[in-house]
Amino acid sequence: MKKNKIDIIRYPVITDKTTKEIENNTYCFNVTANSNKKEIKIAIEEIFKVKVKKVNTITNPPKTKTVGRFKGKKTNYKKALIKLVDNYKINLFDEE
Repeated sequence: MKKNKIDIIRYPVITDKTTKEIENNTYCFNVTANSNKKEIKIAIEEIFKVKVKKVNTITNPPKTKTVGRFKGKKTNYKKALIKLVDNYKINLFDEE
């Protein structure tokens, strides 16, 4: 089954650390857990019309949560750190 490029990239991760990394031309996105680096690179390049220099991925395992006497698991997720070529930028915030 072929994956849709818009479905691979879920949403950008916005934290204090990731907003500081934007100055270094590195962006962080939450992606689907079963996507690989090549698929992520192609999806970012086609969606945002930029050139990707490097892709690093981090897979976080599911965590066990207890509510009362019931135990359950939170879903695992994958983050992708995208390093762009120097003269490209992704406009995540409206800058006027």
